Amino acid sequence: MLTETFDRSETIIRPEMIYGKREKLCDICIITFSQNVIEYALQKYDCKKVALIESTGGAIPIYIMTYQGQKLALYQSIVGAPAAGACLEEARCLTGASHYIMFGSCGCLHEEITAGKLIVPTQAYRDEGLSYHYAPAGDYLPLPNAGRVASFFEQKGIPFVTGKTWTTDGLYRETRMNMNKRKAEGCLTVEMECAGLQAVCSFRELQYYAFLFGGDLLDAAEWDVRILGDHREKDCQIEGFRIALELAHALSMLFSLE
Repeated sequence: MLTETFDRSETIIRPEMIYGKREKLCDICIITFSQNVIEYALQKYDCKKVALIESTGGAIPIYIMTYQGQKLALYQSIVGAPAAGACLEEARCLTGASHYIMFGSCGCLHEEITAGKLIVPTQAYRDEGLSYHYAPAGDYLPLPNAGRVASFFEQKGIPFVTGKTWTTDGLYRETRMNMNKRKAEGCLTVEMECAGLQAVCSFRELQYYAFLFGGDLLDAAEWDVRILGDHREKDCQIEGFRIALELAHALSMLFSLE
């Protein structure tokens, strides 16, 4: 299997070649996958469009907003590690941010453990391709800031659980056998970005913070769609954004960020 693709030789293409050198705009950037979150932020806060991540599928706006005196960037990422990783690389170039908070929905592998709780991934199983270009090959990639996210949740009294996550590229190839293997290794969730984005951030010496909420359930006799696509998911996405804002504020105080 071709997994030994990591090397530290010179990169041929860099975002700066496309966008030019930009001034730093902020230290913290929030990544969402939800259009509902963007619409909520535009209605609730004074958001200024400062840049565009160019894409053949349509340009992705990057916004700057202020929360409790802290400037924050916000954008809606494309789903899936390769596209999300490219978005993050370009957001880094366009904003100069060094701390990235990502939140979103996931599939649950352990209903009894994750019910009613946010999930803080501690390690990501690398069942995608992007991370192998940013880190040496291996089964799992640690998420070093999981402890910091967990401590923040404890301080705020937010119910949560920590555990491994399974990052996949194959949404429609999440097989029962693979699910059982990942469960046996301690994975609580399946999603499509954590391993890739952590690898990008580690390689670029950026800080990555992730938390998830359960959308659908794989650990059942048949797939259970649960809240995916209805108003409850929208509510969870917006609540996740509120939590991300509070986490950003806590990080800004902890690190004296601009």
